[in-house]
Amino acid sequence: MSIQVLLVADVKDLGSEGDIVSVTSGYARNYLFPRDLAARVTPETQKRVERIKREREVARKAEVEAARQVADKLSSTSCTIPVKAGETDKLFGSVTETDIANALSAQGVAVDKSQVLLEKPIKELGVYEIPIRIHAEVNATVKVWVVEE
Repeated sequence: MSIQVLLVADVKDLGSEGDIVSVTSGYARNYLFPRDLAARVTPETQKRVERIKREREVARKAEVEAARQVADKLSSTSCTIPVKAGETDKLFGSVTETDIANALSAQGVAVDKSQVLLEKPIKELGVYEIPIRIHAEVNATVKVWVVEE
């Protein structure tokens, strides 16, 4: 027999705080309720769910707005990465996500290497447009100049 409960905290493989989920009555009674991970669904808990959802939406909008501001700053930024190259403009090595993140950080824009969406390492001199994922909903493009030392 299953019952619906309101999750009061994030529960791995079940849901996050504020979700209403269906679980077996034994799981709720023996695990979720004693550990204060869930509460019974009542009119009061329904109001609590709505309040949590409103708070999450406000927080998400604030995150997206902050990410858009960072994306605007990044879009107007370009960075130059000096590298050693041979006669045919082939690099001795390659330019990776880490190199791009470090170059941007040196210019005052903090970017993690995991945010740099580089399909494959850069192995030639030139100008490249590299996408940066700031947030799940916001991307920016940075111009990267790979020049000879």
